Amino acid sequence: MCTNSTHIAICSIIPPVIMEKIAENGTARQKELAYQAISVGGQLRGQREAIMRVGAFKGTSAGTKRRTVFDAQHGQSLPGKLVRGEKDRKSSDISVNEAFTGSGKTYDFYKMVYNRNSIDDSGMRLDSTVHFRRNFNNAFWNGQQMVYGDGDGQIFNRFTKSIDVIGHELTHGVTQFTAGLEYQDQSGALNEHMSDVFGSLLKQYSKRQTAKGADWLIGEGLFASGIRGVALRSMKAPGTAYDDPLIGKDPQPDHMSKFVKTTSDNGGVHINSGIPNKAFCDLAISLGGNAWTKAGRIWYVTLTEKVKPLTQFQEFARMTFDAARSLFNADGTEQVVKTAWAGVGVKI
Repeated sequence: MCTNSTHIAICSIIPPVIMEKIAENGTARQKELAYQAISVGGQLRGQREAIMRVGAFKGTSAGTKRRTVFDAQHGQSLPGKLVRGEKDRKSSDISVNEAFTGSGKTYDFYKMVYNRNSIDDSGMRLDSTVHFRRNFNNAFWNGQQMVYGDGDGQIFNRFTKSIDVIGHELTHGVTQFTAGLEYQDQSGALNEHMSDVFGSLLKQYSKRQTAKGADWLIGEGLFASGIRGVALRSMKAPGTAYDDPLIGKDPQPDHMSKFVKTTSDNGGVHINSGIPNKAFCDLAISLGGNAWTKAGRIWYVTLTEKVKPLTQFQEFARMTFDAARSLFNADGTEQVVKTAWAGVGVKI
């Protein structure tokens, strides 16, 4: 979920449709926390200026991994208290360590696989704040840094737990500094799709999984015990990630014939991203091996060199076809791309 305010853009991992269901079906406390998560954009107006006043934003040499973790101490002022830097010892706080390690793995993934120098490709420091508010049920990229809630322990666990969530949110930064996909309707769904793709690839790269052996789940482990769901989304089987009386049923479609027309969720950006998600997953499995090598490279080149702010599904599909043809010298990979898109009802 991304919301725009006067100064700042907030991209959150939890789809608004889940929060809306909790606001309908939850206890008084659960409803309160759902409203809190939904309204985070307005509450953080002006926080970018506060972040920029922190002295630790001084630059270092290009190509150097730089990570900083802050502790909001259950408040909402960002960035919070500095608790770990690049050369500091491991913390006794698991959230601090997970945020630090996850941002480092994200940096390494983009650097080693795509030769990208951090989120902005210019050595941007990766800053994270943990323990945002109390029992906060979300994590978000605010245009400049990552922010993590602890979860309430009833519906959600701590948000630093899932490496793909960290990769997903930081990829919103990559999209911000490259294609700038507008967060509305199909272009917004592609924005979410890109974050799901590279969040999943980060997890696969970290675990050295093949495309066939990967689970293709986004947010595995986020749901607390008792919630009927395996993750926030399934790229392999959109619409099957969760089905619970409290949070509702996963609404993602897996084909253009099921495209959801809605005015909520910025035109269904978290919902309709299931369509390109499945196309990418099917492509990666068909190509075999590690998904980050061929399929991932096609998508990375498309994102960083071809996509425009208002790109739509069909345009995007054509761009991936062209990227595959040029990257792999028309060896037939582009035809596999075409078949994957046809499988979800997008013709090239």
